[in-house]
Amino acid sequence: MRRTWLNPCLVSVLAVWACGATPDASKADNGRSASVVPGGKIECSPNRKAGEPFDPPSTSAIPQTEAFVAREHFREDITPAAQVKISWLGATFVRRFAVKIETARDTSLQSYTLRTPSSATEITGDLGIRDETRLADVWCLLRLQGKGESGALEINSSPNIFFVRDAMGELGVVDALWGGAGWEIGASPIGSQQTWPRGTRVFSP
Repeated sequence: MRRTWLNPCLVSVLAVWACGATPDASKADNGRSASVVPGGKIECSPNRKAGEPFDPPSTSAIPQTEAFVAREHFREDITPAAQVKISWLGATFVRRFAVKIETARDTSLQSYTLRTPSSATEITGDLGIRDETRLADVWCLLRLQGKGESGALEINSSPNIFFVRDAMGELGVVDALWGGAGWEIGASPIGSQQTWPRGTRVFSP
C-alpha cells in the first residue's frame, strides 16, 4: 500500500493555520457565536402603517406613549377585517403574556438568524441579551405583516422568536409562525429544552 508523506514545511504551515483558524471558526465577525448570523435593524412605530417610512422623533420631542393592553390585540381572528390575522394562541401565551399591559412607543430591534439548532438558553448566551422585547414591539412587527406579507418576520416554515417578560416578570420566549391562514403565537419558559431549528429568526433590542 502506498503511503503518502507530507513535506515537513507543509505540515508546519498547516499546523499554524489550524491553530489560528480554530477560534475564528467558532465566532462571527463581530465576536458573537457563529450559531447566529446578524441581520438588519428594524424600526417600528405604533402609528406606522405597512409601506410607510419610519420617521424617528427628534431628541427634543416628548415621546408619545400609550397603554398597550395585550389581550385587546392578541386575539384569534382570521377574518378579512382583522388588522393582524391570528389563527392560534397557545395556552401558555394566553395565561402568562396576554394579561400584560405595557407602554407602546417607537422601537428598534436587531434581527439574527440561527445557523444551527439552539435552545433559548444557548441563544441568549450567544447574543448576550440584556434587554427584553416588549409585547408591544412584537405586535408592532406583526401589524406590518398582518396578512402574511413579506417583511422582517419570516413567513415560511421558520419561526420568529422574541425574549419577553411575562406578567410575573419572568423572562420567556414568545414565538410567532405564519401558518398560512394566520399567525400562530406561542410561548415557552426560557429554560425549556425545546430546540429552535436552523433558520429561526431572532429579534432583540
